[in-house]
Amino acid sequence: MDCEDIKVPEEFSDICPYDDKDFHKEMSLLVEEPGFEHAVRFVMPDVDYKAFCGQLLQIQNKHDFQMQIMLPFLKKLEKDTTKGITAGGMENIIDNTPNVYMSNHRDIVLDASFLNLCLTLHGKPTTEIAIGNNLLIYHWISSLVRLNKSFIVKRDNSKRQALEAAQHLSGYIRFAIAQKRQSIWIAQRQGRTKDSDDRTQESLIKMLALAGNTGDFVGSIAQLNIMPVSISYEYDPNDYLKAKEFLLRKKDPDFKKSQQDDLISMETGLLQNKGHLHYHFCPCINEQLKGIPGDCDKNEAARHICNIIDKAIHSNYFIYKNNYIAYDIINGGTRFADRYSTEDKQHFVEYINSQIGKLNISPGDTDDLEYVKHMMLVMYGNPLTNQLIAKGIAN
Repeated sequence: MDCEDIKVPEEFSDICPYDDKDFHKEMSLLVEEPGFEHAVRFVMPDVDYKAFCGQLLQIQNKHDFQMQIMLPFLKKLEKDTTKGITAGGMENIIDNTPNVYMSNHRDIVLDASFLNLCLTLHGKPTTEIAIGNNLLIYHWISSLVRLNKSFIVKRDNSKRQALEAAQHLSGYIRFAIAQKRQSIWIAQRQGRTKDSDDRTQESLIKMLALAGNTGDFVGSIAQLNIMPVSISYEYDPNDYLKAKEFLLRKKDPDFKKSQQDDLISMETGLLQNKGHLHYHFCPCINEQLKGIPGDCDKNEAARHICNIIDKAIHSNYFIYKNNYIAYDIINGGTRFADRYSTEDKQHFVEYINSQIGKLNISPGDTDDLEYVKHMMLVMYGNPLTNQLIAKGIAN
């Protein structure tokens, strides 16, 4: 049975992707939104908006929307803003077995979008995408993502509401995997890892187990077929904005980003240069879960599971020249000097300085300049540092 033939229980109607029977109605409302028109014209400056809307209104379901609209858009984005996207480990994906694809998190929009592009180009079904409601700044954004197979993660709740939302989300994810036979993508932690020190959140693993029906924490996780995915960007377009956030938090520990900050990050990530990107699909963790001692309590078991996921992601980063250069600069050595040339190093240092230049920090603020430069080098050095540790190589 096709997953779209499975009726989603009413209890999940507030967070799940739109049903195909509602697709045309919701799309008809979306194309009338001024904010949606502005966004389309921003990312596709040459668009004939009226003709584009006509094309959208001819589409009747999420699959056709992804194949007819999103696939060409993502291919163009790959061509215009990257040096190419490659994928490894596709042999680890077993046909007709739904997975929870869990990856490190670099970009608000593109991590999952390009993952689905990789899957599509390799003849695999796309995933449903977990997206935090903090990013759904306008109603039309919520409508758009639910038309594009996304489901909503409710955040910023009270303690009681947070537990209810976690149980609700866990129930939907388990329904998607077990009943719809639909793979999902979820980041390994809430929010992007600003310094590229990617670590799986224990609370995320505990959330995934909440709706389990085995009476066994590890067994409940095994039912979800978690497949770690390691994402590697040669250049992170938001690196200087992440460094700025570190600086602002250093000056004010209570600093919180605004919705406008998130919009700027989304736009920057979409349209600016990313260099080469690589996705590696690691084996499903179920075999490794069998090695977790049976007498572990939930907290200890969750830590074991996080470590399994982290080691897979860290081991399978694609390491770029930038990572080797940043590692050597941070450590004041030349350990990996054979992996890059003097020109490569000069080019990377110039890139870092040009990104810092976008922050408009006064030349006299030497402490601030040195701090953001250090944090940017940390962002590019950490993937290599973590890979060396994951592979048992002396760091």
